[in-house]
Amino acid sequence: MKIVFLAPFGIRPKGTVIARMLPLAVELQRIGHTVIIVAPPYTNPEDSGKVELLRGVRLVNVVLPACGKVLGALPLAWRMFRAAISENSDLVHLFKPKGYGGLAAMLLLLLNRLGMRMPPLFLDSDDWEGAGGMNDLHAYSSMEKKLFAFQEKWLSRNAAGVTVASRELEKLTTELGVPASRIMYLPNCVESRTLGNGQEVRKMLKIAPETQVLLLYTRFFEFAQERLYLLFREIRRLSPKLHLLVVGQGRNREETLLLEASERMCFHDALSVTGWIDPGEIPDYLAAANMAVYLLDDTLLNRAKCPAKLTELLMAGVPVVADKTGQAAEYIESSKTGILCKPGDWQEMAAAVSFLSCNASKRREIGEAGRQYLLENFSWRNYVGKICIFYSRETR
Repeated sequence: MKIVFLAPFGIRPKGTVIARMLPLAVELQRIGHTVIIVAPPYTNPEDSGKVELLRGVRLVNVVLPACGKVLGALPLAWRMFRAAISENSDLVHLFKPKGYGGLAAMLLLLLNRLGMRMPPLFLDSDDWEGAGGMNDLHAYSSMEKKLFAFQEKWLSRNAAGVTVASRELEKLTTELGVPASRIMYLPNCVESRTLGNGQEVRKMLKIAPETQVLLLYTRFFEFAQERLYLLFREIRRLSPKLHLLVVGQGRNREETLLLEASERMCFHDALSVTGWIDPGEIPDYLAAANMAVYLLDDTLLNRAKCPAKLTELLMAGVPVVADKTGQAAEYIESSKTGILCKPGDWQEMAAAVSFLSCNASKRREIGEAGRQYLLENFSWRNYVGKICIFYSRETR
């Protein structure tokens, strides 16, 4: 088959293309299919009009209009549609039911209804976009929120098939009236990769080799910030020799607010905050950690998302203490491949961290088991056969 993937945005700096679309495309090509990714590179405008190969997959960055975001929306969607149709593919798979790609997909479906021969459209959902989801997180205009909520519902109901990244999205898509036979559970999966070099990171941050490091790898929006402060204060009390390393960048000065809280709550001397890190360097930072926490408040947004950062931590062999919310419970068997806590219970999480800090053998056991569990149950290689069956069943 020849397949076109419609991307929601460019390859930088956001992760959906690199973490979800590209590894799936690589696996599809490995078993003999051809995949082309068509992307609107508004997040990396320097690549406008550029065609490149990523791990053997052709990426077409459509030319960005020069008339701005609002006036350029329809021209950009049209260019994505034209680029996709020009490939004469057997099917088109849209990733995220919104935005420019969503408009291009809607045009494809409407033309098909008018009797024009168009390839079947599949939809991939890796977040809930409407009320309670991404619409509540981003500062979209009211018009954009209405459009994205409409696109999510309309495209889900009219696509030939829908791939969903979480069990919560599977349930929500069913509630939209999509038959179970047209829905495929396709979580964020993993590939076997070389582990990073944590010693160089420790040297740079002036953390002694013998010091235990607790990592928080985050974008900050998944949890209430005050809970993080209370958690770190309690961890500091229970495990005073533990170093707290925070990797990631928030949207609303969260790193600065954390540093200010660390002064008030007396854990500033144990804290390092890196901010945004180049994706190529992330494996080294993960390798610098002895254990990690992953905070997920029990919200619709978090239940629906499929946390790629959690899979990165587990694949790095880092033992993780996480909230038992949404997909975290799919990726972690508690006390075997990680430790799951009651969502929001910072005291339980701090106690679990303290337990791991005192048990090196348990850390090694959980870290190794977590990595192996993902490789056995959530590898892209295992899921690529399933999606091929799903494609063929829904297009015959």
